[in-house]
Amino acid sequence: MAEVKQEGITVKKSENFSEWYTQVVQKAELADYGPVQGTIAIRETAYAVWEKIQNVFDEKIKKTGHKNAYFPLLIPENFLKKEAEHFKGFVPEVFWVTHTGENKLGERLAIRPTSETIINTFYSKWIRSWRDLPVLLNQWCNILRGEIKSTKPFIRTSEFLWQEGHTAHATEEEAEKEMLYILDEYKDLVENYLAVPVLTGKKSEMEKFAGAKTTTTMEALMPDGKALQAGTSHSLGQNFSRAFEIKFLDKNGKQQHVWTTSWGISTRLIGAVVMTHGDDKGLILPPKVAPVQVVIVPIFYKAEEKKKILKKAEELVEKLKENGISVFIDDREGYTPGWKFNEWEMKGIPMRIEIGPKDVKNKQVVIVRRDNFKKTFVKEMEVLKNVGKVLDEIQKNLFVKAKKFLSESTTTAKDYQEFKKTLERKGGLLRACWCGEQHCEEQVKLETGATIRIVPFKKEKIFGKCVYCGKEAKEVVYFAKAY
Repeated sequence: MAEVKQEGITVKKSENFSEWYTQVVQKAELADYGPVQGTIAIRETAYAVWEKIQNVFDEKIKKTGHKNAYFPLLIPENFLKKEAEHFKGFVPEVFWVTHTGENKLGERLAIRPTSETIINTFYSKWIRSWRDLPVLLNQWCNILRGEIKSTKPFIRTSEFLWQEGHTAHATEEEAEKEMLYILDEYKDLVENYLAVPVLTGKKSEMEKFAGAKTTTTMEALMPDGKALQAGTSHSLGQNFSRAFEIKFLDKNGKQQHVWTTSWGISTRLIGAVVMTHGDDKGLILPPKVAPVQVVIVPIFYKAEEKKKILKKAEELVEKLKENGISVFIDDREGYTPGWKFNEWEMKGIPMRIEIGPKDVKNKQVVIVRRDNFKKTFVKEMEVLKNVGKVLDEIQKNLFVKAKKFLSESTTTAKDYQEFKKTLERKGGLLRACWCGEQHCEEQVKLETGATIRIVPFKKEKIFGKCVYCGKEAKEVVYFAKAY
C-alpha cells in the first residue's frame, strides 16, 4: 500500500510557540485564514467544540430562568454615543456601514462590537414595572471589532462568535449577585469541561469594561507565559439605564432606574484549549468537549482478516454509542494504520482503540491514550468499563497538568527589579503589592507591557510596598503580559 504523504508539526511548542500554535490550528483543521485580514473560517471540529460549549452553558443558565433571544446586528451611531464612556472605549474598533448600494446613509451604522446599547434600547420599551423584572436574556451571535495589527486565530480576530448575556434588575444587590453567579458558572465551564485552570477576581479601574461599574474576570495562563482573559462578567450599575431611560415603577409606586449586567465568553476559549493542552504532535482535546472521544482503527493485512476485524469494530462502536460515548471507526482504504494514528493524534482525539488479527484471536483490544500515549491491552468484556474510566482520567490529567503549570508560573515579586527580571526571564503571573494609584499601573504597562489581570476578591495580606513607586501598598494584585 502506497503511503500518503503527511507532514506533522515542524516546530516544537517549547521553542517557537507562536508558529507551533498556527500550525496546529491549520493542520488539525480547526480554522483557515479568511480573505479579509483578521477573519477566519471556523472549521468543523472547532465549531463542534463550540457547540459543546454552547450546550453546556445554555443548560446552566436556563436552569435559573435565563432565555435566549436575538438582537439587531446594525446599531445607529447615536445609540453608541448615549453612554459616553462606552462609546469612547469602542470607537477605535468599530466597523461602520455608510452606504446601501450607491446611496449614502443619513447616519452611520455600527456593526455590533457588543450589544449593550441596542439591547438597552429595547429594554427601555419593554420594562415598565417591578413585575417585569428581572429580565434575564442571552444571545449567541457574531461580533466584529477591528483587530487588524496583532491577529491570531481564535485568540484575537476581527470577527468572532460569542454569547452575551444582558440582564436588568430592580436592585443593585440583585445585579451584583447575577454578575458573580455568572462568573462562577464560567469558571466551572472552563475548568471542569475545558480542563483549563483560571484565576478569578475584579479588574482595576483602568482595565475594566468601558461603561461598567465593576468588571469581574477569569484569567488563564498560556504556556508562553501570557495571560488570556477567558471571560468577563460586568455589573453596569445604572450607567446604561440612565443613558437609555430604562425606568420601572417599584412596589411603592416610585419610578426607579434598573440595574444592569452584561457578560460574555467567546470562541477564544477554543484557542485556550489548543494552547493549554496541545503538544508537539498536535491538538489534544479534553474528552468532555471532544466531538469524537474515541477513534477505532482496524488493522488488517489480508482480505480474509478484514471481515472479522470490522465486525468486532462495529460491535464495539454500538456498545460505546449506547453508553453515550462518541466514537468513529476509521475503516478508510488507501491509508496505512500508522498514517491514521498520526492523523488522529494531530486532531486531538482523546483515545484510540486498535483492533488487529491477534486482538481478535485473543479477544482483546489495544487502548492508546492521547494525553500520555500509554498503551493498554484490554479484554473485550472489560472494554466498556475501561473506556469510560480512561476518558475520565484523561480529563482529570489534563487539568492537573495545567494547574501545576499555573502554580509554578505564578511568582511573588517584592520589588520592581525582581518584577522586571522575572517578567523577562519566564513571564507568567506576577503577584505584587500595589498602592492603588493608576499612575503606577500605567507606568508598569508602559515600561514592561504587563497589566493588572486580577484584583483578588478576597484581599491578600500585604507583604511589601508598592512594586512600582515604593509607597504604602493597599492591595495585592496579579500582573502579566496578556493576549
